[in-house]
Order: sequence, then C-alpha cells, then structure tokens
Amino acid sequence: MSTPPSADLVLVHPAPLERLVIPAALDGHAGTNRATGGVAQLAAANDLEAIRAWLARFADKRTTFDSYRKEAERLLLWSLVQLGKPLSSLTHEDCLRYQRFLADPQPAATWIANAGAGGGRKHPRGDARWRPFHGPLSPASVRQAMVILNVLFSWLVQAGYLAGNPLALSRQRTPKAAPRITRYLEPGLWQEVKDFIASMPQQTARDRAHYHRVRWLFTLLYLGGLRIAEAGSNTMGQFFVRRDADGTMRWWLTVHGKGDRDRLVPATRELMAELSRYRQHLGMTALPSPNETTPLVLPIGSTAGSTTEADRTKTEGPSHRPLTRAALHTIVKDVFAGAAGRLRERGEAFAARADLLGQASAHWLRHSAGSHMADNQVDLRLVRDNLGHASLTTTSLYLHVDDDRRHHETDEKHRINW
Repeated sequence: MSTPPSADLVLVHPAPLERLVIPAALDGHAGTNRATGGVAQLAAANDLEAIRAWLARFADKRTTFDSYRKEAERLLLWSLVQLGKPLSSLTHEDCLRYQRFLADPQPAATWIANAGAGGGRKHPRGDARWRPFHGPLSPASVRQAMVILNVLFSWLVQAGYLAGNPLALSRQRTPKAAPRITRYLEPGLWQEVKDFIASMPQQTARDRAHYHRVRWLFTLLYLGGLRIAEAGSNTMGQFFVRRDADGTMRWWLTVHGKGDRDRLVPATRELMAELSRYRQHLGMTALPSPNETTPLVLPIGSTAGSTTEADRTKTEGPSHRPLTRAALHTIVKDVFAGAAGRLRERGEAFAARADLLGQASAHWLRHSAGSHMADNQVDLRLVRDNLGHASLTTTSLYLHVDDDRRHHETDEKHRINW
C-alpha cells in the first residue's frame, strides 16, 4: 500500500484538464519514470503538457478526442489526488491499483457526480459539480480504459518523454469478449420498442414534436444502420437520388462516418417516407434539396410550425445546430427505459426481458439492423457495405451494379413496419 499523500499536496477537488492547476512538486518535471537519455521529441516540460501534446493528435476526431481525454484525465487526477505523485512516477503496481479503482471509484463524493443521488448525471466541465466519473465502470469499460492508457504510455515512451511503459508488463491474453451479436434486440423485443414509441403521448405540440423526432431517429438508426455519432454529424443534404441500371430512380444517403470514411446507405422507400413525414411535421418540404445543411435530427422548438419559405430557408440554413451525440444518446436510452418499464408492469415473467431492454443503447439498434438483415437472408456482403464495415468504392460499373442489387435487397428484406 502506498503512503497517503501529505495534506499540502492533495488536490481537494478534481478538476478538468483545462482548469487543472498542479503544484510544482507534482507536475512531473522530475518524475521517476522520466526519460534521461536520448533526444526528446516533445517540448513538454511536465505531465500535463505531455498529455495535451498526445491529445492534440486527435483534435480533428471529436469522439476519439473526448474518449482519450476522459481516460488520461481520470488517471492523472487519480495519481495526483489519491497517490499524491506525478503521472510520470507511476509504477506497474500503481497501474494495477488504478485498474481496481475504476471498478469502484472511492470516495464517491470526490470522484462521482451526484454520488449522494446514485450518480449518473453529467455536469458541464465548467460546473463546480463536475466529477470525472458518473459511477463504477463495467469490466468492458475498465478494459477499454486500460487499452487507451497503454496507447498513451507507449506514445510518451516513443516520444522520449517517459523511460518505460508501466502498463507493458500487464499485457495478458484478454478473455474473449462475448459475441457482439448478444447486444441486439430480437424481433419480439424490437416490437416492444416500436409499440412503446407508437403509444407516446401527442396531446401537446411539444409531445407531438418529441414523438415525430423519436420515430424518425429510431427509423434512421435502424433502417440506415447509422452510429449515434453519424446521426448527429451528417445532414439531410446528403440524401441524393440516382438512376440505376434498369432506369429506376433510387435514393441514397452518403454517410461520413468512422475513420473519416464515406459510405453509401440505401435510402429505402420506408426510410424516405419517414424522412418526408418528419420534415412535413416540421413545416419543411417533403424532400431535402441538394447540399441542404439541415441536421438529420433537429432540436425541438425552433422548427415546428414553420410554414413560410423564409422559415424554411432559416431552418435549413447553416446556423441551425445539430443535437449533440449525448443528447441523441439520452433520447434513445429514455425510450428503451420506457419500453422496459411497460414490460415490467406485466409481471415477474417479463422482468428478465425488461432488464435486457434496460441495458440497450443506440448501438444495439445498429447491431439489430445487421442481425435482422442477415436473418432475412440479405447477402452478408451487402450487410457489410450497408453498415460500413469495409471501404466503399463506386467508380467501376461492376460495383455500381452491385450497389443496385444491394439497394433492392435492402429495400425488399429490411423493413421497420411501423
């Protein structure tokens, strides 16, 4: 066990990296694991500057940046507050202690937001109530955190900032994760979700706006197989129509997604009908115009009832902000929680199914889309391309014909059936 840090060195309240002030004795300028030989490739003089240099490499990938910053920030704060030592002085044993800490961050009042209320609520990074955690991490999240930290330490060693990677000794054969197919909704459970959405109140204008937005979001995530970040970062102007080899006009959606890659998603008749339904509820034209900058999913309040051309132009202009990834995630989780609650009301026999539904997230819809397409005999190569599991090339005639078949099979065999 490490000796507790002396009171004059403890940072009483963990703070976000951008607001963190570290005493000189803890800033890592003289860390015990600092590299002393060779040529340093970083200008960083302390641990905080080194972390910022590492994070700067991901500044143009917001989701990755946020994830990596979160893990580096948590480890740095734990090292300072819990151990009273610089990050560049952490040992292999310290890292093992941190791994156990992630599964139960204590004391909760120091580490977990709204600890007294059971945790879970997020606060802005500038809020005094901000904390690094929202509750204990699952085993999968702990593994992911350690993978990211290993990347950080390896890079700092490569850059000549650290002498060695304290996590390198921890590399063991990781137990095989459960097949990802388990994180999906079988058809009966998926029907429960759709039934819940259909039952959502529509008495007030806001109720109706929320219902239409939820219905469209779930349609987009399921029929399009989009990731939640893709639903927030792409626009309606990325829908386009083209004539296939038989002369049929088909709609497509260009999705800019993971790895800065683009893929073509078949915009089936159902998907386009739901898009038109959603847009017309907002007082917009039924179909989007080329290069329209309207986000795929809109906030409530600023568009409902817009009927004039001026309103439409304003709505579809570049000033309209999309919903954040967190906001979209919350909408989806609330629907799953509501559907799970309805199941529980039927009695103990439905408790296990309700618990499973309560664990679901937006990514389950993507897995469900892939699973249901495969169950309905959509060619797995087409499923792969629909979900963007491989790069997509559309320049050759052969691949263009293959795209036509992909659109046809997706349209015929992958349906939401509201």
